Amino acid sequence: MITAPATAPVVIERRDFDALLAALRQRGHRTIGPVRRDGTITYDEIATAADLPAGWTDVQAPGSFRLARRVDEALFAFRPGAASWKRYLFPPEHVLWRATREGRGFALWAGHEPAPSFAFIGVRGCELAAIRLQDRVFLGGPYVDPEYRERRARAFLVAVACAEPGGTCFCASMGTGPAPGPGHDLALTELVGAGRHAFVVEIGSERGAEVLADVPHRPAEASDLDAARAALAGAAERMGRALDTRDLPELLEARLEHPRWADAAERCLACGNCTLACPTCFCHTVEDATDLGSTTAERTRRWDSCFSGEFSYIHGGSVRVSRRARYRQWLTHKLSSWHRQFGTSGCVGCGRCITWCPARIDLTEEVRALRGAPEPTEGPRT
Repeated sequence: MITAPATAPVVIERRDFDALLAALRQRGHRTIGPVRRDGTITYDEIATAADLPAGWTDVQAPGSFRLARRVDEALFAFRPGAASWKRYLFPPEHVLWRATREGRGFALWAGHEPAPSFAFIGVRGCELAAIRLQDRVFLGGPYVDPEYRERRARAFLVAVACAEPGGTCFCASMGTGPAPGPGHDLALTELVGAGRHAFVVEIGSERGAEVLADVPHRPAEASDLDAARAALAGAAERMGRALDTRDLPELLEARLEHPRWADAAERCLACGNCTLACPTCFCHTVEDATDLGSTTAERTRRWDSCFSGEFSYIHGGSVRVSRRARYRQWLTHKLSSWHRQFGTSGCVGCGRCITWCPARIDLTEEVRALRGAPEPTEGPRT
């Protein structure tokens, strides 16, 4: 568990940001941060601040994402793209074991290699909350995922406050932003304008304080803290979306036969974009494969989606044949049954599922429609 030392906020000047990255790399971390590529913002390995999308922002709407230039050189003035930090902690594909024929027997490789040590640069509040949720899935309870546990233990998190929410964000509704919550090692608030470019830094762990000791910084003054608060002031009101979470689990359980499910299914393509972009979805499948010579066999874990017909396939057929049933399963699990499983909602309000849905289905609109009418008392369950 990360524990925060009693340390006051400090300020790092923009010119010293590379020193922060260097201090992390000197400790063996691979620094992963946002980069501009193929018309979007994704995450990849970075060496210096020059690799970050300085001076770029994005415009997001249902089914729409585009980049736009800013008038300044802010490093983090954009919202998360389709990629999430999940792919580094819970990789899309992971070999669990491999067996190779040797004479009359087999040599078994257990599928475990030393986990990489990542430093995530620019983790938003909603994304930090998503990592905490994945911690509950993979580390909570009696069964712990060893691969996730090792990757998570090695990860260093540099969070960034989100002062400019996007058109599909609703993290304020979910209590996950725009300011970063607990779990970071360092948290930055970027200050740009009025002739300065700096970062107010809050220290969230002992190792965060150790890294900061190798980076030029000064104590934060009252004017710095006021500027940081002003940068976040009003961010919640400027969000493009809101989700009414009052009694939401009970509402969805009482609306299982609402006609809105069929309406959404007519638009849904069952492409799985929402689950692939979601930073909290954890569904996966396990596949066995062998080569034609029967000398090697391996078992692989891969991401899966509840929108796939094969995902719920059992002997005799799929449990959820229709798109209506699949969409309802996804939404009710995310916003309702997650509470029973993990004690919280499975949604962090990042808005990715809205932005990257080619059919422009808006989760917040669907919930609003489900609130708008009583549950029909007749009709078959599908």
